Amino acid sequence: MARELTVISNPKPRVPKPEWLKIRLGDPVNQNHVLKLIEGLNLHTVCQEARCPNIFECWSDRTATFMLGGDICTRHCGFCAVGKGQPGSLDADEPRHVAEAVRQLNLAHTVITSVNRDDLPDGGAAHWAETVLQVRKLNPECKVEVLIPDFNGDENALNAVLDSQPDVLNHNTETIARLYRRVRPDADYQQTLTLLRRAAERRDREGRGMLTKSGIMVGLGEAFEEVVELMRDLRAVSCNIMTIGQYLQPHARRLPVERFVTPAEFDRWREIGMEMGFKHVESSPLTRSSYHARQQAEAPSDHNERTYVT
Repeated sequence: MARELTVISNPKPRVPKPEWLKIRLGDPVNQNHVLKLIEGLNLHTVCQEARCPNIFECWSDRTATFMLGGDICTRHCGFCAVGKGQPGSLDADEPRHVAEAVRQLNLAHTVITSVNRDDLPDGGAAHWAETVLQVRKLNPECKVEVLIPDFNGDENALNAVLDSQPDVLNHNTETIARLYRRVRPDADYQQTLTLLRRAAERRDREGRGMLTKSGIMVGLGEAFEEVVELMRDLRAVSCNIMTIGQYLQPHARRLPVERFVTPAEFDRWREIGMEMGFKHVESSPLTRSSYHARQQAEAPSDHNERTYVT
């Protein structure tokens, strides 16, 4: 039975954006090059679908985050601009097209994400794995970062992706546990932590160099210390990299911004995270999951990483 999309009423006027949320417009020549390439290969990017504020900067550097499985998501998150509903069939040529785009853009580090495909028995995991393998086949020197859905907690689906040996396994926590019912009604906080723990445990068993990563948005009603508690939870499952960015309401039918977090608070979260043992914490108003992804993965640790246990 199809689930109806709940439209979020937003009686409050939008809060004006502060000065620190201004973005830099990039070179339209490179932006148009990326756009034509993506359209020519019938691909989708999260840069476009999620209305990322960094699209001008990233596309000027001829980089993009590819989005698998179409542009319709089966989940009903209150923050996301991606279309909701019943998606179509998977494009069997998509893995090869992503690999070709990576080659044509000459990327050293590519990020691949997807919509949620709860309509598929494996959540699209086999499609994921085939894409990573195709990217590696055409681009053997390119590092591959995957930003995966939770696959409804299916460990076999997770292992199918891990079998393709990504360099970075990212799964976003998105928000604090208290706000999950409002922000991520189809997801579960503990299930997210379990996915990250399983990925890290397999990596450690097999002696891989893979990094695990997760990110959140702030400005949805969380308290400063609740973010710190979430950071503790991520370190307890051996998460290596964390991203923290300001939530921006994509349109009127999505959750409103409760407040704009100051740059000083972002800086403090970064300091706390590094003290906890994260390899890297990318924390700023315009930070998004794949923003500066290559630099995050290559960043040296200031100290030896450790499992953080409260």
